[in-house]
Amino acid sequence: MSFTETNINIFRMINDLGKEYTFLNPPFIFIAEYTVYLLALATIVYWFTREYKNRMMVISAGITFIFAEIIGKLAGTFHSNYQPFAELANVNKLIEKTVGNSFPSDHTILFFSFCMTFWLFKKGYGFLWMIAAILVGISRMWVGVHYPADVAAGALISIVSAVVVYYVVPRISFIQKLLKLYEKGEGYILPSKSKSKDF
Repeated sequence: MSFTETNINIFRMINDLGKEYTFLNPPFIFIAEYTVYLLALATIVYWFTREYKNRMMVISAGITFIFAEIIGKLAGTFHSNYQPFAELANVNKLIEKTVGNSFPSDHTILFFSFCMTFWLFKKGYGFLWMIAAILVGISRMWVGVHYPADVAAGALISIVSAVVVYYVVPRISFIQKLLKLYEKGEGYILPSKSKSKDF
C-alpha cells in the first residue's frame, strides 16, 4: 500500500467515526475550532503569574511557534495538497474552511509549539498539554479539514523546534536581559512582586 493510500485510509477511519458517532461531533468541533482561545487564555494566565520561569516558558513557546511556522511554510513549498474535503468524496466536513494548501497543519503547529514547550517546562502534569495537542490534531481530521500527514508533519516540526528552543533560548543573555527590562518597566505600573529568580 502506498503512502498516499495509507494517508487517505487513516483519514477515512477517523473522519468516518463522525458519521457513526454523531453525538461526538459537537465536542470535536469545539476542540478543532475553539480550544485556540483556551490556549491563548492559559498563555496570558501563565504570563501574569509574573513568575520568571513561566514568562520564559511563554517566550520560548512564542519563538518555537515562529520557527515552526517558518519551517512549515518551507515544507509546504516542497509538498502541497488541498484539504480532504476538497479532494475526496463523502467527507464528513463539519466546519467551514477555505480551500488551500493544508500541508502541514498550521493549527497543529500552533498547538504542539505551545503545548510541547509547556510540557518541557512544567514536566509532571505538563503531559496534559500534550494530550490536548493530540486531541486537537485528531479533531482536525475528525472535522474533515486535514489529512494525518498534515497533522503528523506539523506535530513533528513543532516538537523538534520546541526541544531546540527549550535548550537554547532561556540561556541567551539577551533574552534574559530583555525580560528583566520588561519586568522593571512593569514594576512602575503594577504592584510590586517578589523578585524574579534567574532560570
